Amino acid sequence: MDSFKLTQYSHGSGCGCKIAPADLEKILVNHRSTKTIDQLLIGNNSNDDAAVWDIGNGQALISTVDFFLPVVDGAFDFGRIAAANALSDVYAMGGRPAFANAVLGWPMEKLPAELASEVLKGAQSICEKANVAIAGGHSINSSDPIFGLTVNGFIARDHIKQNNSAWINDLLYLTKPLGIGVLSTAIKRGIAQPHHIQAVVELMCSLNTIGTKLGDQNWVHSMTDITGFGLLGHLTEMAEGSNLTAQLYFKDVPVLPYIDEYLKQNCIPDNTYRNWNAYENRVTGLADMRAFQVLNDPQTSGGLLLSIAPELAQTAEKLFTAEGVQAVCIGKFISLSDFRIEVIL
Repeated sequence: MDSFKLTQYSHGSGCGCKIAPADLEKILVNHRSTKTIDQLLIGNNSNDDAAVWDIGNGQALISTVDFFLPVVDGAFDFGRIAAANALSDVYAMGGRPAFANAVLGWPMEKLPAELASEVLKGAQSICEKANVAIAGGHSINSSDPIFGLTVNGFIARDHIKQNNSAWINDLLYLTKPLGIGVLSTAIKRGIAQPHHIQAVVELMCSLNTIGTKLGDQNWVHSMTDITGFGLLGHLTEMAEGSNLTAQLYFKDVPVLPYIDEYLKQNCIPDNTYRNWNAYENRVTGLADMRAFQVLNDPQTSGGLLLSIAPELAQTAEKLFTAEGVQAVCIGKFISLSDFRIEVIL
């Protein structure tokens, strides 16, 4: 089975194959929900990571779906990464994922069924780690290999975290380094070094379980995860939803230590440029090419982005350390200026 390299059977990689933000907005412009349903606490009228439904007694159901094309060549790791990425949406809302259904598209004429089974095994291994049951699923015969999960989780209503509720002076923290899109491109081109592949796979498979604990903390005002729209895209959504401006200190942004050798070989995902085309009018100060490449890099199963009350920063950092999370402060929110993001190099 190792002779089949999954990235060669798809036109995109992981969250980098998302529809570009500008195109997605054209698709959704007439489909944002305007009907009020009392139980629907969070729907598609915002840019949050998941939908939230009131189930009574102060509790809520979180529901999301996430799937994509192979980001790595190995089937087992593809399943692991896709599962970790899908679970992240529930963690990003502060919730606890409980059960999932698999979404599988498989080119049966090109790839053996046994390889699809390996994808499912990989997903199962991650879900078992998260104490999440894969309860069922749906499959189709497709032209490209596709895999992901619909995930359902639970949360107390007053613990829900959204991506549009940051406060002025909040500090911004990021829990994983950037550069996953660059490495994914290098993998697809067959030039990534084996030890770099192993490192980035483990990074993508690491669960954002800290989100569940952060849901209990009232000093976390806003939260989202970083995926295909890159840090600039998801931070723009947070700033716009909160009606604030984010100051982003690029020198403090964590970056995978080995991406520069791939940037020199022009391993730039196509979505890097599509992301920038969508957000460039809302960003100032991005005058450095490396900063441009890193901040627009589409992430797959990236870290959490948090806005935290500044007076509780030490409390937050103690929690991160106790949970083994290498969260880094990368900026802060200020009052609204002419731009949504001010990049400080």
